[in-house]
Amino acid sequence: MDKRQPSKTDTVQSVDVCIDVLLNVAKNPDIRLTEVAQNLGETKPRILRMLRTLERRGLVRKSDTGTYRLGTTAIILGTAASTQVDLVRIANPILEEVGQKANETTQLRIIDNGESLCIAKFEPMRDLRVQAMIGRRRPLTAGSYKVLLAYLHPQVQLQMIPETLPRLTKRTITDRGKLVAELDKIRRQGFCVSYGEVSEQLVSVSVPVLAFDGSVIAAVNVGAPAFRTQKSDVDRFIVLLKEASSKISARLGW
Repeated sequence: MDKRQPSKTDTVQSVDVCIDVLLNVAKNPDIRLTEVAQNLGETKPRILRMLRTLERRGLVRKSDTGTYRLGTTAIILGTAASTQVDLVRIANPILEEVGQKANETTQLRIIDNGESLCIAKFEPMRDLRVQAMIGRRRPLTAGSYKVLLAYLHPQVQLQMIPETLPRLTKRTITDRGKLVAELDKIRRQGFCVSYGEVSEQLVSVSVPVLAFDGSVIAAVNVGAPAFRTQKSDVDRFIVLLKEASSKISARLGW
């Protein structure tokens, strides 16, 4: 008997077919196993294995009559995707408004795979400014993006803080106990200000954005060169960002 292990190509093909099965169920609620197999040109035993896997993960559910439709996990994924698309569309003009008033770079960041990820930005028309890049990642444990970490459930928060914290500058917090205390402070005051934690020349301010259910879905941020940023500027950034956060949250249903 051939007991060879599935190759990487086999695995990728299986995942590809599994996605096809999920999409087929999404487009055809209350579809039957035979119909899915016919639509995809696959055998019934193979499609049944896929459906059972998807059912186990809550992505599809089987009715008493043997038909299939999307499960609760798929609905959660769809809601999350819709919210994130809406988030960028809603946030873009608000980021521009804040950026023009502050005359500094603004960003919208979310948590992605244990890091903060830039998904929208605005840069002012001035020669010396903070350079932002959509898709750029930064650690959650340094800089004002700590605000995203601060609003997580304490147990989840601790799981996301590595045992060894990377030192990016001499101002970066590298002690876990001090970081946890700082996160508690951020949560109580509702914003985070960072002076040179990621870059010595950068001052960064972030405020959380709430989703329709009151959870923190993102953070709005102003980043400015340290040499021209005074305490009065930081205070003004906080006010502008809180107003921006409220506008975005309200349009997301909060």
